Amino acid sequence: MLCPMSHHTLLKSGTRLSMLTMASRILGLVREMTKASFLGTTALSDAFSVAFVIPNLLRRLFAENSISVAFIPTFSGYTEKKDRTEVREFLSATFTMITLAASLTVMAGIIATPLLVRLFGTETGETVFLTRIMFPYLAIISVAAFFQGILNTVKVFSPSGFTPILFNIIVIGSTWLLSPLTANPARAMAIGVIAGGSVQALFQLPYVLKTGYRFSFVSLQKTLSNPGTRTVLRLIGPTVIGMAAYQLNDIVSMSLAARSGEGVVSSLQYSLRLQELILGVFAVSIGTVILPDLSTCAVRSLWNDFARILRRAIETIALITIPVTFFSLVTGKELIALLFKNNAFTDQSVALTLQAFRWHTAALFFIAVNRIISPAFYAQSDSSSPAKAGLASFAVNIILAVMLVSPMRGGGIALALSLASLANTVFLVLFLSRNAHINVRAILGSAIPYALRMIVFSLVAVAPLVLFRGNLYAAFAGRGKLVSLAIPLCLELAAFAFVGLLMLIVSRDEGLAALHERFSSRRKKAGSGD
Repeated sequence: MLCPMSHHTLLKSGTRLSMLTMASRILGLVREMTKASFLGTTALSDAFSVAFVIPNLLRRLFAENSISVAFIPTFSGYTEKKDRTEVREFLSATFTMITLAASLTVMAGIIATPLLVRLFGTETGETVFLTRIMFPYLAIISVAAFFQGILNTVKVFSPSGFTPILFNIIVIGSTWLLSPLTANPARAMAIGVIAGGSVQALFQLPYVLKTGYRFSFVSLQKTLSNPGTRTVLRLIGPTVIGMAAYQLNDIVSMSLAARSGEGVVSSLQYSLRLQELILGVFAVSIGTVILPDLSTCAVRSLWNDFARILRRAIETIALITIPVTFFSLVTGKELIALLFKNNAFTDQSVALTLQAFRWHTAALFFIAVNRIISPAFYAQSDSSSPAKAGLASFAVNIILAVMLVSPMRGGGIALALSLASLANTVFLVLFLSRNAHINVRAILGSAIPYALRMIVFSLVAVAPLVLFRGNLYAAFAGRGKLVSLAIPLCLELAAFAFVGLLMLIVSRDEGLAALHERFSSRRKKAGSGD
């Protein structure tokens, strides 16, 4: 049996999830706009950023990666080869392990919060208070990630894709509704984080039960003796080391940023939010969609299909991220001002965020590719290679961040992270080439020329913007933020998209053809009444 994942199928499988993720990321951007309006780039904004990032770092380290690296490949193997009783025992043991580990970490974290916040260059009482409010988010979202792992393994993506939408709506609503009732708006946002995380877990539960899989709490002895859970723990080990290095990047970067001036921490967070708007919509969605198929191909030793899925995914990422990078580099200042400038977010805040945004955006393609290549290792139950790549890129990031933070402040930290992402891509490709079954040269032989073509197309498409944007903005100046910024930006986007699309059509781009085929088949089905 083959692993069907053509360019057309990849787009088809990812379309619905990408649309949900698009809505989530847009609402995430609205959440950051709300934060910018209430907190700007003040010390209180820095306090909230540090407080929120601590449980988030642990979430990425334990919850998300234990699911993607270890749980989904193991669970996929169980559904292929084991009976329902063994599957239930595995799910129960894993559920118990995740819940217990996350709960103990939360309790220890709340106690140790004053020590933890010092790692980020801040010791304020408000930072400690906000961190303790949001620490339980780790346990809640760990359970949500477990539910998501079950659903994604059986290729049910929509419920998990919808929950971040609910999370963002709740955080935004809490900030506006509870700010008058709390000591400051940051506390209102923190309450929203806990409420939103709870909804993320509860919303997925009915869909998990609908799959027919059942689980419950079991004894610690059964948890640790279960062979599937022991496989998960074995796979998690190297990954935790690698991801710990990756997350340590954030800790060191944030600590350096906190010491380089007020507002730098917040400016980096605003910049990353814009970057993740694109990464979350496409890179994460495609990575989520291909992991179960890559796992199935690896189990069945269908390495040609494995390589084809990976190549198509990388080319799809190039088609999206490279044009976005060029457009964002040219329009970054106006984009930041349009989205964030308001009340507490001043011209100085715009300039501070722009310093980081330009360098963050430069590595958009490499960051996205890393999120595509990593599942290729997880599908093979190889968690040590990404861990080694993470350690190497961590060293690159720390050395460069220390060197660049003094002359460039937030921009230097962003540049260091971008160069580390490039290094991570190189290491991942080198490690992937060690698998004799995967023709990495063939993958690169197709993906690199395609990426270079996208660079040339993007340069041509962005040239009219560079030449005429001064006159364009002058024509709409002085008419309010929406008119003076939004209309010129929309016109620039339309011109850029038109030129780029024209070149894709003329060159008969395969990715564009697959997308056209996807929508043509949908129209035919609608016309036939199917």
